[in-house]
Amino acid sequence: MTRELPPLNALRAFEAAARLQSVSQAADELHVTHGAVSRQIRALEEHLELALFVKEGRGLKLTDAGLRLRDASGEAFARLRGVCAELQQGQAEAPFVLACPGSLLARWFIPRLDRLNRELPELRLQLSASEGELDPRRPGVDATLLFAEPPWPADMQVFELAAERIGPVLSPRYGRFAELHRAPPAALLNEPLLHTTSRPQAWPSWAASCGLDETALKPGQGFEHLYYLLEAAAAGLGVAIAPQQLVADDLAGGRLVAPWDFVETPARLALWVPARQLDKRAQRLAEWLRSELHG
Repeated sequence: MTRELPPLNALRAFEAAARLQSVSQAADELHVTHGAVSRQIRALEEHLELALFVKEGRGLKLTDAGLRLRDASGEAFARLRGVCAELQQGQAEAPFVLACPGSLLARWFIPRLDRLNRELPELRLQLSASEGELDPRRPGVDATLLFAEPPWPADMQVFELAAERIGPVLSPRYGRFAELHRAPPAALLNEPLLHTTSRPQAWPSWAASCGLDETALKPGQGFEHLYYLLEAAAAGLGVAIAPQQLVADDLAGGRLVAPWDFVETPARLALWVPARQLDKRAQRLAEWLRSELHG
């Protein structure tokens, strides 16, 4: 006699019929036909080599073996339903951990955090910031928001939110603001340019897109993180370069000015979610972020 478990569908059909004392009601509960439930029960009896039901008048009656299996399977399925419900409830109550670069968090996300919490309270958002290289596969992180270039890896679901656009910005407090803010882009070839050590190609890429000689650029003060770079620009220390999304609020408030506009890069601001832990909340967050970025 085999010690393998019978097919799960057969056990499920039997458990429903035995619990409801009706094949027809079991078929309704399982959204299948009466014949499908009968066939599953016969398959189970053949597998066990035992009769589980006997005819009694126009209905069916459980045999002693059927009674034993009804109690065992009913308890097992009830336990499974309970555990699945607990797991789903646990996921809904657990915070949604979002990792993102500190500069993005400080300059774009935090100013919108109160609105996000009000409009998506079910997220129970928990933020994890880093200025180092972010690993979207890191355990304990539900999603990662960052700028990156396609193609996207097969083991991640990536929600593209907006194209990255970069451009030079400076403060009205900068000593040469009056001369520069109406000058053509070529005027920046004579300026010491603020930059980040983590993205040395930002200025050359922008210059090339404007048809300028990137070798003629004059690097000025360097900063480890973009956040410090933009604070230096806002303090009037020079001309910086940054993604448009990260200076949008500074531009709107007049803290920074972008006289030469922004150019699109191959990178995209995207929400990365490990395919192994897809969460419906990630989809809702992606839709909210996309709306904010394009609104």
